[in-house]
Amino acid sequence: MKILCVIPSRIHSTRLPRKPLLPIQGKPMIQWVYENARRCPLLSDVIVATDSNEIADLIRHINGKVEMTDPELPTGSERVAAVAERYPDADVVINLQGDEPFIKPLMLEQLVSPYLAGETPDMTTLAYPLEKDKYNEPGAVKVITDLQSHALYFSRSPIPYFRVDVNAPVYHHMGLYAFRRDFLMLYKTLPQTPLEKAELLEQLRVLEHGYNIRVCLTKEKTMEINTPEEYEAAQHFLYTE
Repeated sequence: MKILCVIPSRIHSTRLPRKPLLPIQGKPMIQWVYENARRCPLLSDVIVATDSNEIADLIRHINGKVEMTDPELPTGSERVAAVAERYPDADVVINLQGDEPFIKPLMLEQLVSPYLAGETPDMTTLAYPLEKDKYNEPGAVKVITDLQSHALYFSRSPIPYFRVDVNAPVYHHMGLYAFRRDFLMLYKTLPQTPLEKAELLEQLRVLEHGYNIRVCLTKEKTMEINTPEEYEAAQHFLYTE
């Protein structure tokens, strides 16, 4: 099985200008992501998809692979699809966000585990148990699933509403995905949907069009960098295997 990992990385960010190039513990953020992905032995190839010559030059300097993409593409998954079009022999395509500097190879293995087991879900994503203090935070995307681990809904709002005190599982969604390549080619043709636009969560497009997302679980959490506070915390994050 050929598994292609694409890391979409744009230079522009409203909350953290030039985010991919910001140093974390002495190394640019996008370099952390790329090098950690390269350490996953299951991946056939790892490519950074960017519209920035600066990012491209950095990745080439560390002997990495880069594909230039149209800056007008609206989402990371559409940038990933643009790259995947050039790799028709890939069976599975991973979308690994460029702001996940502390991603672990094991997490990527967990993400693609259904495919390795011979299953063929449209796409998969990763989540871990939600900490109680994150339940009301819009920045922490929640996901709830059916009994077969298919996503029912993703939201920035607190879900579910606990009218009674029961132990209903709710997970903290991590922003990485794996697609069957043929489904990724279909996904890029799907029009944006009302809930996707309301929550600014591109994965809702898949659910609104009637397709499934398998939620794979990991016990650990990582640190996605979206805010100045998270960027500061990343300077002191202890990365371990």
